[in-house]
Amino acid sequence: MNVTTIFRPFFFFFTSRRIHTSLITSSSPHQPFPQNHDFAAPPLSTLLSNTLQHYINSDSPSRGQTIHSHILKSGFVPNTNISIKLLILYIKCNSLNYAHKVFDSLRDRTLSAYNYMIGGYLKHGQVEDSLALVHRLLVSGEKLDGFTFSMILKASTFKGNAALCSDLGRMVHAQVLKTDVEKDDVLCTALVDSYVKNGRVAYARSVFDVTSEKNVICSTALISGYMNQGSVMDAECIFHKTMDKDVVVFNAMIEGYSKAPEYAMRSIEVYIDMQRLNFRPNVSTFASIIGACSTLAAFEIGEQVQSQLMKTPFFTDIKLGSALIDMYSKCGRVMDARRVFDHMVQKNVFSWTSMIDGYGKNGCPDEALELFQKMQKEYGIIPNFVTFLSALSACAHAGLADKGWEIFHSMESEYSLKPRMEHYACMVDLLGRAGKLEQAWEFVMRMPERPNSDVWAALISSCRLHGNIEMAKSAANELFKLNADGRPGAYVALSNTLAAAGKWDSVSDLRETMKERGISKDTGCSWVGADVVY
Repeated sequence: MNVTTIFRPFFFFFTSRRIHTSLITSSSPHQPFPQNHDFAAPPLSTLLSNTLQHYINSDSPSRGQTIHSHILKSGFVPNTNISIKLLILYIKCNSLNYAHKVFDSLRDRTLSAYNYMIGGYLKHGQVEDSLALVHRLLVSGEKLDGFTFSMILKASTFKGNAALCSDLGRMVHAQVLKTDVEKDDVLCTALVDSYVKNGRVAYARSVFDVTSEKNVICSTALISGYMNQGSVMDAECIFHKTMDKDVVVFNAMIEGYSKAPEYAMRSIEVYIDMQRLNFRPNVSTFASIIGACSTLAAFEIGEQVQSQLMKTPFFTDIKLGSALIDMYSKCGRVMDARRVFDHMVQKNVFSWTSMIDGYGKNGCPDEALELFQKMQKEYGIIPNFVTFLSALSACAHAGLADKGWEIFHSMESEYSLKPRMEHYACMVDLLGRAGKLEQAWEFVMRMPERPNSDVWAALISSCRLHGNIEMAKSAANELFKLNADGRPGAYVALSNTLAAAGKWDSVSDLRETMKERGISKDTGCSWVGADVVY
């Protein structure tokens, strides 16, 4: 039995003139329903409410919009319950304009109506509209509840006006403490999440410590916050104290460990432990553990993870395919990366970019550029900023200055992508490697924006490569104006350029300047794989 059959009595009610006439109790023949909704027939209100709820819960809520048109045509005035359900229906249909019209037409705007409308705006990322509605709610004199506060806290996690969002969390926290609103686990978790995402992990911990019921969601948010700021021991402490662990909290630990080489091996240990406890890895788990293998350059472990992944339904996931390509490429296994790429059922721009970047970084610029052309001409994939950066880098390594110019200009001419500072730095490096230092200098001088330290550092490296002392000094002076202490590599590059030209007095002066400013270059290190550790 289909939906139309189930609700046939409802539609029949609207279309039958005889039934309409029988319900007329007022003196006006043009009003088939009484204008006072309290006087309306109870069965009709119940039927409307149940029908709307059916469509709200269904996979195709848009079909329920016809009910509103029947209501408007009939002249029936819905009660508050029906109006709120119409509001929810339009929000589910992603029709915020209609939802707002229903909201404005409400004679009695209840707190739940405000909450649904605020939630609808947040669902579509319209933070300013949601906050404007919160202000309207406060002006109306309505008292906010925990659900309203939770949604304001959610608004504070959106990336936009950073100062406003950061202050929002603190303001809500202050109001929660002042009022008698119930401080349930949902509200406390929202507070912790807001503080974490705005970089106030200490405040998040203070809320967490006074929360009576520390649920796993709250613990996971705090663990992520600690991991993001490098407080691994604090994250481990929270993790071990979490009683009812789930796969998400394990994922937070695995992802956090995977970002740093000194902790990446621990992510593999946690990955093994979670499966011993009968937690099955999901897409996020596999993405993080593959990332850990990339950090460790441990392709043997990566191969085992891939073998396990192939036995799951996630093997065709584009995100995981791209992660495998990136992992094999960083391990120098470009053929294995290409094998994964060729066997992917679906590919997106990230998959193509990972493979292009892998070829470029492993000394295969011709294959990288061939793939760059193929993705556009044969598959119609539009390159993004990272794709162009990978292609320009491949040109730099191959010494293809003319091809690099062509790709650089195509960003704006063909795809309307305004080159970013990293693209300019890559072009400077490309021209410098090709020995076109004067052209590189002119390119920097004609940049539409002020060059940053990366651009000048690329030019200094090129000058060192070709022994152009005067240009290196000029570039270094510009770099030091921007960031005198943050680029020790630039000092070293300039020093090496002067040393290669035999300018030892200048080298001594530069090194004295570095000592006075407390600038020292980090010690370099290399990874060496071995089957046995002694």
